[in-house]
Amino acid sequence: MSDFERRVINVGIVAPGGSQTLDIIGPVDTFAQVGRIPDAGVRYAVSLLGTAPGPILASSGLRVLPDRLIDEASEVFDTLLVVGSPDIQDETQDPALRDWLVRKAPTTRRIVSICNGAFTLAAAGLLEGRRATTHWQYAGALAARYPGVQVEPDRIFVRDEHIYSSAGVTAGIDLALALIEQDCGSGVALAVARALIVFLRRPGGQSQFSVNYSGASSEQSQLGGISDFVLSNLSADLSLARIARHAAMSERSLMRLFREELQTTPARYVEAARVEAARSLIESGATSIQQVAHRCGFGSTDTLRRAFLRHLGIAPGDYRQRFQGAARSLDAQTEQTGLAALRTR
Repeated sequence: MSDFERRVINVGIVAPGGSQTLDIIGPVDTFAQVGRIPDAGVRYAVSLLGTAPGPILASSGLRVLPDRLIDEASEVFDTLLVVGSPDIQDETQDPALRDWLVRKAPTTRRIVSICNGAFTLAAAGLLEGRRATTHWQYAGALAARYPGVQVEPDRIFVRDEHIYSSAGVTAGIDLALALIEQDCGSGVALAVARALIVFLRRPGGQSQFSVNYSGASSEQSQLGGISDFVLSNLSADLSLARIARHAAMSERSLMRLFREELQTTPARYVEAARVEAARSLIESGATSIQQVAHRCGFGSTDTLRRAFLRHLGIAPGDYRQRFQGAARSLDAQTEQTGLAALRTR
């Protein structure tokens, strides 16, 4: 399908100085990949908008040249993404960006914040009374500054009607994939994810924190060894008492260690680890839901289902059906493309 036959979706990405490069480039490359998918039916026309003259100086020191400034962007955007920056949560926010966003909001189908760009949406009144997320480092400040916002700090991204917010960094890619799936279907979203070598898309309800502990080495912290023990014994007894005995710690000290280093409890960590393992098994399609529950330590399919709903917002059976359905759609599309290529030889 040629570009002229595709429906065009206008996307504006607003990036102030100090933005993290991946918060900008991640969504840009994700949207651009749709144009390389045969028969996608859609292409994204992405404009990078600066808030001040000159290149956007990213937090890494990289300079990114915007297409134009926000004051020069008079067109109607289907989707607007507002990227954060390390200084955006300060009291002295850019009033010009806030006012521009207020003017654009009524004609924009979807408004999205990446990382602490949520502060800009909140300053414009767009998050009042809504659920939202941001990078976990800024979640407390967002909740304190804007008490009318229901902040969900342990979420990759959140949708509340037409307003979306994400944790930023790689979570911006997850959210871009979710928007693509909404516009183009799961087959196209999976094709984009495979091309970028990322997961189809992590559900928005998934935790921002990885269960694979990546903090201090075992010489600096006991948590590395505890994490290895948990991940190697998911089907075993992983009660607080059992983990504490393995770590040769009191239960109270173990609780304190998890709170200080992972901002969670041992029980929540164990459940998250079991859900992640179950998700991986379900994606493989080689094991029944009942076997998944047993192998991952849930005991019953009902316990697995409740944990899946808490962490991922979807039941295990629905997750498998959706994942395999997307894969079948992509396989069929790939087969048709290959046959078409053979016919032209």
